[in-house]
Amino acid sequence: MTLNLAALGSQMLIGLSRGMILFMVASGLTLVFGVLRINNFAHGTLYMIGAYLAYSVTLLAGQNGGGFWLALLIAPLIVAVLSLVIERGLLRFIYKRDHLMQMLLTYALILILGDLVKMLWGTEYKTFAMPAVLSGAITLGDISLPIYNLFLLIVGPCVAGLLWYFLTHTRLGKLCRATATDREMVDVLGRNSTWVFAFVFALGGWLAGLGGALIAPTTNIALGMDSNINIYAFLIVVSGGLGNIWGALISSILIGLGEALGVLFLPGLAIVIPYLIIGIILILRPAGLLKSAW
Repeated sequence: MTLNLAALGSQMLIGLSRGMILFMVASGLTLVFGVLRINNFAHGTLYMIGAYLAYSVTLLAGQNGGGFWLALLIAPLIVAVLSLVIERGLLRFIYKRDHLMQMLLTYALILILGDLVKMLWGTEYKTFAMPAVLSGAITLGDISLPIYNLFLLIVGPCVAGLLWYFLTHTRLGKLCRATATDREMVDVLGRNSTWVFAFVFALGGWLAGLGGALIAPTTNIALGMDSNINIYAFLIVVSGGLGNIWGALISSILIGLGEALGVLFLPGLAIVIPYLIIGIILILRPAGLLKSAW
């Protein structure tokens, strides 16, 4: 029984920390989808680029020094700049086009950015160690709690709280919400909705890059790591409630826990459980867990 409780506690921590990574990516996507009304299928690819950038920055700055912390600052910023270039150079020309055109363009970005990653970093797996201060584990009875997972449990809610405060208590955040509701009225009132769109897309890219930088020390960084999380991000956006940060957080936690506990109790069906959770949510609440923010 003690061993089962220890395994359960460890798996729940893994699931919660996995949920925090999912939330980072999904929160950026829910902002983009909620304000710009565009299905950005390349969002997961931005997450992958963030992981590769974190790897490069950490190696250049030194793994034993402050390389990882520097990577957490620089990698998301570079992804945000890349997102801004994409939005200004491509996406702004198709906002009023059919959704199929938007899907084709963003899918093409997956292929283009994937080839760019292959050219810059090659096809081999990349790994690097997490900083010493976040390595190791804390033992509570028979349960071992990795410090890095606990770190992710702190970062996730902090990001959610900051996003909520930004959207509800700052002038720019309120302008983003107004633009999502009625872009024409925002333009009539003298505000440039075009740059609001650009800012939101860059912010979404920053969040995806942050998720990639945070996951980088815990996994093999490789081509294709964007596919699975891209699917989960869209599921979270739909099931959490369009534009609702807290809904995205709750949905991310449910998926993370479902995935982790499925590995423990139903390993043969573990890959299916997150989809079952989303299916049940949408059957019971078709509009999502929480009310749409716009």
